[in-house]
Amino acid sequence: MEGVKRLTGRVKLKGFIQLLRPKQWIKNLFIFAALLFSKSLGKPLSILAAFYAFLCFCIIASTVYIFNDILDIENDRKHPRKRKRPLPAGIISKREAEILLAFILPSAAAFSFMLNYSFGLIVIVYLLNNLLYTLYVKNLVILDVMSIAMGFILRVAGGAIAIGVAISPWLILCTFLLALFLGFSKRRNELLILRENAESHRMILEHYSLESIDNMLSIVTVSTLISYSLYTFFATEDKHQMVTILFVLYGIFRYQYIIYNKQLGESPEEIVLSDRPLLINILLWVLTSILIIYI
Repeated sequence: MEGVKRLTGRVKLKGFIQLLRPKQWIKNLFIFAALLFSKSLGKPLSILAAFYAFLCFCIIASTVYIFNDILDIENDRKHPRKRKRPLPAGIISKREAEILLAFILPSAAAFSFMLNYSFGLIVIVYLLNNLLYTLYVKNLVILDVMSIAMGFILRVAGGAIAIGVAISPWLILCTFLLALFLGFSKRRNELLILRENAESHRMILEHYSLESIDNMLSIVTVSTLISYSLYTFFATEDKHQMVTILFVLYGIFRYQYIIYNKQLGESPEEIVLSDRPLLINILLWVLTSILIIYI
């Protein structure tokens, strides 16, 4: 009997951890972009501030995921992969999820304002953007993906504000376009895996088609490459930064290979963590950028 209770407790604990979606926290690494490109990696206080900002965004992002899961329980039960999540699977009850949400939401907001007032406002705007997306914008074609992209911009802006540096318009533009690329790739994969049940799971999918998404992906892909190339040409002191265009080019092509040939793309964070060539490419881009900027 005691062994059953212990096993049940472990399952519950694992369910609560899954409810926070720690794998999704990889998206918050965009917070460190300003730290890297502002030449602040050698400043301990800036590193600590950026890491603190990263933790705050991880906590606030988890509150959004819990809120989404509470609202989408029925739809998630129809999804071939999402039905295994703690709430639709019945591992965690709706009441337990609501109690957890009521605890960590005010904590995340309080921690954010402890860093500085402006960063706290960025976090609140990020939260409101996600709530609007969940309640309304997710049903507006194209704007739904742009809302997701706005979340990435707020991460980058939050990282800059946390360490007290100016926000580069080039960094904002490249982040926005890359986020659009990931967002439309996600929609394309949803259309493929859900097929005839796509509209019943996510209403916005009835307004998309594979042809229209492929056209938008083509435009966004070219725009991302051109924007990043122009950034390395005109916005950096060291023109050796142009070398990193090769990594960006390979990364985008590799991601397209994955979403078209392997029909993946619904979870960008899982692709990055599971696809070794893509992960190595990202690490090489980071290391090369550090060498060029700092050495």
